[in-house]
Amino acid sequence: MLLAAAALLLAQKPDNVLVVINQGSPLSRSIGEYYVERRHVPLANICRLSVKSDEDISRDDYNDKIARPIAACLHRQKLQDQILYIVTTSGMPLRVQGSTGTMAAEMASVDSELALLYSDMLGRPHALPSGLHNPFFGQVAATFRHPDFPIYLVTRLTGYDFADVKGIIDRALLARNRGNFVIDLKASDGTPGNGWLRDAARALPKDRVILDETGKVLYKERDVIGYASWGSNDPDRKQRGVGFQWLPGAIMTEYVSTNGRSFTRPPETWNIGSWADSTTWFVGSPQTLTADYIREGATGASGHVSEPFLPFTPRPDILLPAYYHGRNLAESYYLALPMLSWMNIVVGDPLCSLGRP
Repeated sequence: MLLAAAALLLAQKPDNVLVVINQGSPLSRSIGEYYVERRHVPLANICRLSVKSDEDISRDDYNDKIARPIAACLHRQKLQDQILYIVTTSGMPLRVQGSTGTMAAEMASVDSELALLYSDMLGRPHALPSGLHNPFFGQVAATFRHPDFPIYLVTRLTGYDFADVKGIIDRALLARNRGNFVIDLKASDGTPGNGWLRDAARALPKDRVILDETGKVLYKERDVIGYASWGSNDPDRKQRGVGFQWLPGAIMTEYVSTNGRSFTRPPETWNIGSWADSTTWFVGSPQTLTADYIREGATGASGHVSEPFLPFTPRPDILLPAYYHGRNLAESYYLALPMLSWMNIVVGDPLCSLGRP
């Protein structure tokens, strides 16, 4: 079923992408325009808006300065159904402010809110609190199209600077179906997390999987095309980076609550630390950072702007096999995300694909 669906997906193209540029951010303009040029996105598929480039935005400002202007762009160009993927850029707000830490949270990532814009535009606006079922979750045999799935798949082109994002875009165009899927379990864990990691390993070709089930942390692996782990939630992980040699098109995910909290670059001397020692925190947390994987050379990555809870992190047992079988980056991640209007972000070019095995 995965192969049959993958064959249909290869037809999806730049015409299906809307690129959102914040006119108030030179970085956003540079990234958006570079991506449009490299991917040959039609100029009619560019939505330019003006919003403060702070990482946090209020709910009212999100509605007035992001959601409504993007809806207007789609209506004006008659693109509501043609667009399947929305690409946001560095310089766009990252997080809609609100309560967090419970299943009644009002906070959400901007991108996860935008995923629901399609159904909002049909006159069925979603309500708070955040956390709504993703209708595409687990639909591995389905072709992603409208109106079958009344959502947009939203990814973000971001990193610490323009060079990082240029790397994402350039590497996506060179992606090939080769290399190793590195899967690193945490020793003695009783949650479902290790089970999903094992299931991911079983669903991939044995000769392309590097699996570790011990307390050892995998560093400096070579020819990596996919990676899943506990990140800094593995107590044996002591280093901020993993030092991998990533292949073009490589993606990653990890069970970490705050890895997408910021895309501000920390000092080179900063390292992951402990919740018990606030001197080890960066932007309010001691945990690993999604942007570090992009800086190392990953082409796609997941993250969380605040606590998502383990069941609502990307499921590696869905993500990695879908990507291996030829799903593009956006669809692979969103197949693996149980909830929308939630804390998740996906970094990368939505059209990036390894192609069929």
